[in-house]
Amino acid sequence: MHSVVIGAQWGDEGKGKIVDYLSEEADLVVRFSGGANAGHTIVTDGITYKLHLIPSGIVYPKTKVVLGSGMVIDPDSLFKELKTITDQGISWEGRVFISDRAHIVMPSYKQIDIDLEKERRFPIGTTGRGIGVTYSQKAQREGIRVCDLGDSNFLKYLTKEEMDFLSPFIDRMKGMMIDLASFMDNYSNKKVLFEGAQGILLDLDIGTYPFVSSGYAAAAGASLGGGVGPGSIDTVFGVFKAYSTRVGNGPFPSEFLKERDGELEEYIRDLGREYGVTTGRPRRCGYLDLVALKYACRTNSIDHLVLTHIDVYDEIDEIKVCVAYEVDGKEIINFPSSRDMLAKATPILKSFKGWKENISEVKNYDDLPLNAREYIKFIEDYTNTSIGIISVGYKREQTMMRTGLWTK
Repeated sequence: MHSVVIGAQWGDEGKGKIVDYLSEEADLVVRFSGGANAGHTIVTDGITYKLHLIPSGIVYPKTKVVLGSGMVIDPDSLFKELKTITDQGISWEGRVFISDRAHIVMPSYKQIDIDLEKERRFPIGTTGRGIGVTYSQKAQREGIRVCDLGDSNFLKYLTKEEMDFLSPFIDRMKGMMIDLASFMDNYSNKKVLFEGAQGILLDLDIGTYPFVSSGYAAAAGASLGGGVGPGSIDTVFGVFKAYSTRVGNGPFPSEFLKERDGELEEYIRDLGREYGVTTGRPRRCGYLDLVALKYACRTNSIDHLVLTHIDVYDEIDEIKVCVAYEVDGKEIINFPSSRDMLAKATPILKSFKGWKENISEVKNYDDLPLNAREYIKFIEDYTNTSIGIISVGYKREQTMMRTGLWTK
């Protein structure tokens, strides 16, 4: 059984916690794209783990994890992260593998990334970690792959500066390197989770271009970067928050506006801890955008949605969601590709009564307040997609399952 977990918004939806929760029964977790620009936070047994490159399933001692072919890996960041989790009591040796087709982020790429951002006609708010430059090098067939570290003929073409950087990591990475396609063949009948990075609205092809990431965040990337064919994917889970957030530049139709929404953005940001794991930047916050969420479900064949952060609304009297856009006086119900249309779009909102009680300890869906269940039912009906998992807090146990993970 192969299940995919992706972000169904602009990233930061809580994928790390959900993958961690689901990994208890998984034999293998494969991160299929992205690099150290991603940030996944896991809180378990009072310990907070902040992961950037390593798949979230690493906290389970019996679960193996893979950095897949679609990833771009900064060796320095990787081994610093491994040291950090070692210091936190996680034994990872023999459980972390790297696809030999993954690409390597070189130090010079980071400065190039920053310099390119200054020259862009549409600045995107890059994290400056060289991710986009590495993917660009990959597309130009000039990249350095993990398998190249074992190729003496290739290494002799590298500069002294490049070799000085890579030399301390070559043997360590070669010891973790695998042929992902043959490796995955051994897991064809086992429980495998494919973990995405960012969210589908940051996908290079179906996101809000050009304000996107350089890799694939869509569910199809699990096949490309995970070493399996598309027919091997059984279930797709799309994680979304009860509201929307975005980091960096780009259109955000349902974004909170002070003149319309008062202090709601500050309230949601503080209560939801909406600050970037990687950058520390405050996230832009807004109403749940159902137009965008329905688009995510359509373009990724999402079988089940995963709702997180619904507890942030516990004290809100009235909850609003975006059900359409208004652009130049016209109502739009489908998510547009045009950056201009998205930039001009204003949200058409629908209101729901709040539940005004603490739901953070609720264990079963039927025990949620009626108003919360009505809110959830509306989302399901609008997107024509069931909500199979609901998270009511940061802790692992604050999660309720409405569907079986390993059932087709």
